[in-house]
Amino acid sequence: MRFRLVLFLKYLLLPCTLLMLNGVKAPLVAQSKRAFLASESFDPSPRNDSRVRLVFYNVENLFDYFDDSLTIDEEFLPNQGRYWSKTRYQDKLNKIAKTLIAIGGWEAPALIGLCEIENRYVLESLTRFTQLKNIGYEIIHQDSRDRRGIDVAAIYRPDKFELLDYEYYRLNFPFDPESRTRDILHVVGRLPSKDTLHYIINHWPSKFGGAFETEPKRIFAAELVRDKVDSLFTLNPESHVVITGDFNDEPDEESLIEGLRVKTERESLQPTDLFNLMYENRFITGTHSFENRWSILDQFIVSGNLLNKTSSTNILIGEARIFDLKWLVIEGATGATRPYRTYQGPKYLGGYSDHLPIYLDLILK
Repeated sequence: MRFRLVLFLKYLLLPCTLLMLNGVKAPLVAQSKRAFLASESFDPSPRNDSRVRLVFYNVENLFDYFDDSLTIDEEFLPNQGRYWSKTRYQDKLNKIAKTLIAIGGWEAPALIGLCEIENRYVLESLTRFTQLKNIGYEIIHQDSRDRRGIDVAAIYRPDKFELLDYEYYRLNFPFDPESRTRDILHVVGRLPSKDTLHYIINHWPSKFGGAFETEPKRIFAAELVRDKVDSLFTLNPESHVVITGDFNDEPDEESLIEGLRVKTERESLQPTDLFNLMYENRFITGTHSFENRWSILDQFIVSGNLLNKTSSTNILIGEARIFDLKWLVIEGATGATRPYRTYQGPKYLGGYSDHLPIYLDLILK
């Protein structure tokens, strides 16, 4: 692996969902950015076997309320930290389920990547004891070495996505062998069209401790993913690849441009090129807000053949969307808006997440 070391609803709630889609307003975005209006492009219609909807959502610290002696989860226990509780846990589960159902419209999404998941138990709770229970989602999960115990995972509908295989890639940093972070999840499945899809879900190391100091870890993660994708293209140059996740970098930063070697222009894309669907909108929209500044940390990066309209599988109008309905954002004391999160520091807000979810539709031929 090349590594350049840088100096450090058909379902429950559908009637409510459709009502909420009417008259929705986009959040105001700081520094001349605006949010992508979900109402401008959102299509709630059933997709049947002609399309599938893919989703990624950083659900912000989805912890249960039990102590895990192997991880640092004391922040989310009933009698200490943030005074997490069964009631708050169940409320958050229901809010996440409501959001995922709303993203689907009249048909639940086929494949959903998730991050900041504590364990399999919270995924079982989400898929079995919320509004998602009648959909039949199956779970892909494996505990990572992250010290807080948060992982990446996926849930999928077997009737829309036939799971063939999955693999977790561990990040072992040669320059920081004691570091423990989330694994990268590579899901392989067959679409209703019989095409194979590679869905790679990421949650790269954060900038906590300094953007410059932590950048080598994100570049390392990017180069690992690029090596895995290049191996797929060596076997089949027409592989359908979607890379998604919370990259903790924006589309124009070095980890994505140099590490993952993402192209920034649609013209002359080759099937084995990678293109970031969020790059063109990096100045006008956002999925996360920090200090009243919106940024796109959650992204979809796709293989070039998915932007070829003659391909047997391609992306609807060649775009991905940020799901920014009004109940997912909140206005702060300064008047600026941000995602309606569960906690603001130690203060319990009772919201959804500090990230907005993203989605795209694949057209199947």
